[in-house]
Amino acid sequence: MGTGEPAHGRRHWRDGPFGGRTVAALLTGTAGVAVLGAVLVLLPGLIVDHELAGRSLAPQDRLKAVNDVRTTLLQAVGGMILLFGAYATWGQLRVNQDGLRATQEGHVTDRFSRGVDQLGTDRLETRIGGLHALWRIAEHSARDREAVISIQAAYLRTHLPWPPTAPGTPAADAPVNDVAPLEVRAPDAQVALTSLGVLCRDREQSWVNLSVTDLRRADCDGLWLPEVNLDRACMEAAGLYHANLTQASLVSAVLRHAECRTAIFRRARLALADLRGAGLVETDLRDADFTEADLREANLRKADAGGACFRRADLRLADLRGTDLSTADLTETRLTGAAVSEHTRWPTGFDPASAGVTPTPDPGPEPPPLLQPPGITTQHPPLRSLP
Repeated sequence: MGTGEPAHGRRHWRDGPFGGRTVAALLTGTAGVAVLGAVLVLLPGLIVDHELAGRSLAPQDRLKAVNDVRTTLLQAVGGMILLFGAYATWGQLRVNQDGLRATQEGHVTDRFSRGVDQLGTDRLETRIGGLHALWRIAEHSARDREAVISIQAAYLRTHLPWPPTAPGTPAADAPVNDVAPLEVRAPDAQVALTSLGVLCRDREQSWVNLSVTDLRRADCDGLWLPEVNLDRACMEAAGLYHANLTQASLVSAVLRHAECRTAIFRRARLALADLRGAGLVETDLRDADFTEADLREANLRKADAGGACFRRADLRLADLRGTDLSTADLTETRLTGAAVSEHTRWPTGFDPASAGVTPTPDPGPEPPPLLQPPGITTQHPPLRSLP
């Protein structure tokens, strides 16, 4: 019992506010100050005596020399202290930055999780809020951009299947003039499509899957959809003004009456696509594949179709005035009744007269697109060509 109390007291002394570690630190600091003082007091004299090498020197001159050495040593010590302080500050900044980065990533993760959770609610406004939240995260976090793009694409495939199956959705065979714009009938899907078309401008991975989706009267004006898989999607009467679909895949897609003025379809795959009545004025169709595509009554005025493949494509009644077909593949292409002008360019050796085209006066410069009604609200006349 008697031996336990002193031991308890010793433990208390070591663990208290002035415990062993604190005392050790104080002793170390005191020893360091003592050594530094000794160095500053004794070392200057030794250095001066060493430099004199036994020669005599007046006391005031020796004192001045010792003080000069001491000043130099003080400056060196001060510089070392400043360097050590700068290094310690830099290390602390690194630690603070790492902590801030970890905190920010935690906030982003929480926001990401909440945004994804909002997509599963039945409330439309909550889903739209979740989509906007994910969009904002992707704009500020490059690490999350690909994940957000994948979520948006999956959202569109899930909510807009083709042919449509959800109650209240226009039937697949409904006249396009009876179909409301996507931003009216499914505003959440339009938000997902718009954000995806903006984020795809800077994405790193290729191929986004939007195949077999119902994008009738969707607003895709100015969106970037390069290398996007839109195979068998229905984009009837969609607005694609100045959209970028470079190397996109639209095999068997439906683009009837789609307004694609000045859009870019370079190296896109449009084999077996239905483009009847589509507006392709001044579009970039270079090296695109239109094999067996249906382009009846399509408007290709002043389009650049250099290197495009129109093998067995149907261009009857299409408007080809001013179209550049000089290096296009027109093997077995049907051109009966297609409107052409003196500005239409044909492949070398191709005889347009024998193809049954109809010479028509050139319409001149195209009107500015801002004077045209939005493609997603235009009422389209029935096609003259039968299915």
